[in-house]
Amino acid sequence: MEFNPNSKIVKLCIQGMGLEEKGRPEEAGSTFLQAWNEAANDFEKFIAAHYVARHQQNVSDRLKWLETALQLALKLNDDSVKAAFAPLYTSIAKCYADLNDFDSAKKNNELADLAMQGPTDKGPFYHGTKADLRVGDLLTAGYGSNYDPKLTMNHIYFTALANGAGLAAALAKGDGHERVYIVEPTGSFENDPNVTNKKFPGNPTRSYRTAAPLKIVGEATDWVKQTAEERQKWREKLANNKGEIIN
Repeated sequence: MEFNPNSKIVKLCIQGMGLEEKGRPEEAGSTFLQAWNEAANDFEKFIAAHYVARHQQNVSDRLKWLETALQLALKLNDDSVKAAFAPLYTSIAKCYADLNDFDSAKKNNELADLAMQGPTDKGPFYHGTKADLRVGDLLTAGYGSNYDPKLTMNHIYFTALANGAGLAAALAKGDGHERVYIVEPTGSFENDPNVTNKKFPGNPTRSYRTAAPLKIVGEATDWVKQTAEERQKWREKLANNKGEIIN
């Protein structure tokens, strides 16, 4: 299941988050419930249920929605949602503790501990840039950020979504052609903490980072290119959110 920032359900959730930031929780809750009612698949339902849960004033109602989100995530069992297991179990455990069901709270805290693992994504993986590179070249950390040249990057970032890498290429500095390279990590990697379980639950953009080099093994050509208008909107979003590109 591929995360689409332009889907109706994702846009409704973003709208709900905006209402939260403006101090309008009742309208936000209604918007998230609308997203739930209009969700067309389990992935969209999982995202919507996550937001509906946090607007429940009653602990039992919050628990019901959290468990609904968890069951949907377990059913999907996709790399985009696995990172949400641990925080969901932790939130469920807190609800049980508030309801004085300490056995269930303990069980879910133990499940949260078991769910704390690194990514299991097998790829293929992609890296978007405007640099002209060749198969066999290595991408290494220690250079300036594509988005803020004043920042030195300690990690190399990549994704399992070709369109996500294409967006990164579109937003990268420079005048070269947008390129999406197929890459292989040469060492361990982790979920990108800049997006994982931030605004959206889990790691829906399947974004990762590594301190080890990425080896270029090919180039992708079948990815959606941004229009000039879309690029401008993303640049404005990037500036306003201080580096949070997708989430």
